[in-house]
Amino acid sequence: MKWGWVFLGALLSLGSLSWGEKGLEIPEYDGKDRVHDLNAKNYKSVMKKYDVMVIYYHAHVENNKNAQKAFEMEELALELAAQVLDDIDDEDIGFGLVDEKKDLSVAKKLGLDEVESIYIFIDNEIIEYDGELAADTLVEFLYDVIEDPVEIIDNERELKGFHNIDEDIKLVGYFKSEKSFLIAKLMFFVHIQIAKKLNMKLNEVDFYEPFMEEPVTIPGKPYTEAELVDYIEEHDRPTLRKLEPHSMYETWEDDIDGEHIVAFAEEDDPDGFEFLEILKEVARENTDNPDLSIIWIDPDDFSLLVPYWEKTFGIDLGSPQIGVVDVEDADSVWMEMDDDEDMPTADELEDWIEDVLSGKIDPDDDDDDDDDDDDDDDDDDDDDDDDDDDDDDDDDDEDDDNDDDDDDDDDDDE
Repeated sequence: MKWGWVFLGALLSLGSLSWGEKGLEIPEYDGKDRVHDLNAKNYKSVMKKYDVMVIYYHAHVENNKNAQKAFEMEELALELAAQVLDDIDDEDIGFGLVDEKKDLSVAKKLGLDEVESIYIFIDNEIIEYDGELAADTLVEFLYDVIEDPVEIIDNERELKGFHNIDEDIKLVGYFKSEKSFLIAKLMFFVHIQIAKKLNMKLNEVDFYEPFMEEPVTIPGKPYTEAELVDYIEEHDRPTLRKLEPHSMYETWEDDIDGEHIVAFAEEDDPDGFEFLEILKEVARENTDNPDLSIIWIDPDDFSLLVPYWEKTFGIDLGSPQIGVVDVEDADSVWMEMDDDEDMPTADELEDWIEDVLSGKIDPDDDDDDDDDDDDDDDDDDDDDDDDDDDDDDDDDDEDDDNDDDDDDDDDDDE
């Protein structure tokens, strides 16, 4: 995992703004060292002190000023996160650093295998954090990790809130007893009144894909824990998924044949909202297609990356965009949309996506065009060389003719 895109994000999370009133003060790093340098001698004793341990397995920093400065920014983001979480009463959360070169033995013992990744140790489990290294994003993720993972839905208001969560995978179960061991693997648990409204049967688990209105009942009940986990892992690539700061790298690495269909749309913008609704419609119509997965990016969530994306892809993110991107070289092809006209219809968008999936629209075609241009240039060079050779031959012939004429003149004089 690389953090290069988001170094500035750490700075944004360290603002020292003062609003002049109590209650709206952004945390400022207080200078206290809370992040531990873990090594073979101290890592066991340090980790025993905490209920949750957050470890950044970082690249070894050589005598390179740029690398040192980047690492200092990363460490500063961790320090601020540790400071913010220091006041939590229910959980003691520790932060540590493991150097890939100096602390290799520690990394092996802890099962750290990906450099520049963050690992969270909690309840005998290891969770890999695959988002941006910014204090606010990391703290938000850790809050989700330590809170009770199961929400109990037992009234109409909570059911409405459940339906309003459409960007995430949802797993909801209906069991007779809340003590069932399967409850711990669910996100939501419903009582009988709500189960009836969701058309659920006893001992049933329903799987909601992001942005889908209707769930899929997981087959094979009564379930085992392993069966639930396997099903979720097999269906963790939704038809339409949102790029989130806390999982951006994991999502981007999950490409299909080296490509992503990417849609940019601001949800709070009228055109962006309209385009997003069209995307949802297309996704719902094609949810059974295993080859289709669209990544939706709200530019407002990644303000620092907007100039980079616009320059790299040659697009204007002031309006909705959809294209196919090669993850290796960032070559891309984007659907033509006129800003002055209506958004494409669901049928038009579906036709464009079908052309992408069939290979009619392919970002690699740009590489072929470049190769053709190179070939044309080579041919032109060859033609120029041939012309030069012909000119040289003509000049030689003219010289020979002139020599012959001179000889004839000499003969006449004699």
